[in-house]
Amino acid sequence: MRSAKDFFRPLAVGAPEPLREIPARPSRALHFFDPSNEKMAAKVPGMVGTADVLLGNLEDAVRADNKVAAREGLLRIARETEFAATQLWTRVNALDSPWFLDDITTLVPAIGDKLDVVMIPKVQGAEDIHYVDRLLAQLEAKAGLRRPLLVHAILETARGVANVEEICGASPRMQGLSLGPADLAADRRMKTTRVGGGHPGYLVRQDPESADPEAIRSTQRTTYQQDLWHYTIARMVDACATHGIFPYYGPFGDIADLVACEDQFRNAFLLGCVGAWSLHPTQIEIAHRVFSPSVDDVRHARRVVAALQVDGGDGTGAVMLDGKMEDDASLKQCLVMVELAEQLAKVDPALAEQYAALEIDP
Repeated sequence: MRSAKDFFRPLAVGAPEPLREIPARPSRALHFFDPSNEKMAAKVPGMVGTADVLLGNLEDAVRADNKVAAREGLLRIARETEFAATQLWTRVNALDSPWFLDDITTLVPAIGDKLDVVMIPKVQGAEDIHYVDRLLAQLEAKAGLRRPLLVHAILETARGVANVEEICGASPRMQGLSLGPADLAADRRMKTTRVGGGHPGYLVRQDPESADPEAIRSTQRTTYQQDLWHYTIARMVDACATHGIFPYYGPFGDIADLVACEDQFRNAFLLGCVGAWSLHPTQIEIAHRVFSPSVDDVRHARRVVAALQVDGGDGTGAVMLDGKMEDDASLKQCLVMVELAEQLAKVDPALAEQYAALEIDP
C-alpha cells in the first residue's frame, strides 16, 4: 500500500514533481483532427485560437495502415506550430493495441514540451492509469521535461464506469474523463447504433386519461424522449468533482443535426461537464457557446454574490432578490458561474467584452 505522503513524489528519478491541483484551463471544445490527413493537418495552424483544445487523434477513425503516418504528422504539426493559449492534446491508441507503446515513447521525448494532455482510451481501472503514470515519469525524466504531462481517461467500457471513482483517484496526473458513448454502448450491449445523443425509442409516455383498455389503445398520448447517457454522465461528474478533475461530454456523431448537438451539450453543461468533443468545426462554436455561462446567468450570479457579500459579509444569512430567497447555498452556486466567467474572459475576448459590460442592479 502506497503511503499518502508519497503520492506527490515523482515516479522516476529526475521526473517533474506531480501537480497538487489540476489547473482550471478553459477546454470547452476538444477539437479532434487526424494528423495523417494532409488536408486536415494543413488547417491546424490556422485553427489556433478558434478552439480551446486541438487534439491530434491517433486512435479510432485512423486506419491501421495510417497509424504511423498519423503519429509522424502530429510530431510535425507540434514542432511547426505555435499554439499560444490553445492547448495541444493527443489521443493515443489503446493500451492493448500494437501502437500504444510506440505512440508514447515517440511523442513524449520529441514533443513532450508542447503536449498538455495525453488521452487514454478504453480505461478499465486504476491499474491502467498506474501503468501510464510510471511510463510517463520515466520518459519525462529521460527527456528532461520540467512540466508533468497530464492524463485524460475515456469511459468506454462497463468496467470502466464501474471503476470510475478509483480511475479518477489513480494518479495526480489525472486531468479529467470523457464519455465514450459508442464503445460503451457496444460493451454494455445497448441496442443503439448512434454515437451519443438520445434515441426515439428511449421514452416515457403520458398517463392515460381513462382506465378503459379500448380507450388506452386508441388514444394518442404525448411521449417524451429520454437521455440514454444521463446516469453515466452524472456518475462521471460526481467522481470527477470528488477528485478535483474535469468531466467532458464525448462525441456527438450526427454532424448535420446542430440543434440536437446543442441540446446534448447543454444537458452535459447543466450537469457539471466543462466541455465536449468537436468532430467538425461547426461543433466548436456550439461547444464554446454552450459551455460558457450566459450573460443573464452571470448578471444574476454577480447580483447574488454582491447581495450576500455586501459590506464584507461572509455570505451567510439570506436575502430576497426578485421574489426569490438567496442564501449560502445560492452563493456557492453563483460563485461557480462567476469564477467560470472570469476564467473564460481571460482567453475569449468576445466573452470578456460581454461580461465586462454587465450592469449589476442592486
